[in-house]
Amino acid sequence: MQAPTTAIHIMHADPIMTVGMHTILAEQPGLRVTSQLRQPEAQRVARVLVADYDTGVALARQGVGAQAPAVLVVSQFDKEWEVRIAMDAGVAGYLPQSCAPDELGHAVGLLVRGQRYLSESMTRSVAESLTREALTGRETDVLQLLAQGCCNKSIARKLGIGVGTVKTHVKGVMSKLDATARTHAVVVATQRGLIRPGTGPIQL
Repeated sequence: MQAPTTAIHIMHADPIMTVGMHTILAEQPGLRVTSQLRQPEAQRVARVLVADYDTGVALARQGVGAQAPAVLVVSQFDKEWEVRIAMDAGVAGYLPQSCAPDELGHAVGLLVRGQRYLSESMTRSVAESLTREALTGRETDVLQLLAQGCCNKSIARKLGIGVGTVKTHVKGVMSKLDATARTHAVVVATQRGLIRPGTGPIQL
């Protein structure tokens, strides 16, 4: 009699990553591994979904109830806010793309058993973020426009607020990011994952 198997479905946007993870996980005993590339219908019966960042966060937000599959994100995004957004969305596990094959297998095994997994480096990143004061919604709006190179007058016009109010928000952003200048604030925000290069801030 065959031992029962647990369905693992890979939905990663990177085809090479998909093939690599499939090869690694297929060697784990008790797992039946499928991928979106060849068997998209297998998603319906999967116990664990392995995905890239955007796909994983979307899947986690869709999953409701005890029967929803656990989501494991494997991503190059490793900034504190990126990780926190994913975990807040309901992602059960998070690994960097540079993780070792053994860690991938270990993480999937924990998710199969209903546990959660966060890599050591990402655990440190999230822990550090919890000690920092969060930006307000309006400060985040101002930060986005700072990143786009807008001056105070332009920010005031775009947000429909006074220039004095903009200066207050800029001061708050710089204080919370421990930045010495506007450009420094944008650099720090990018490093922490509050904004991605060339885009606006990540929304919580």
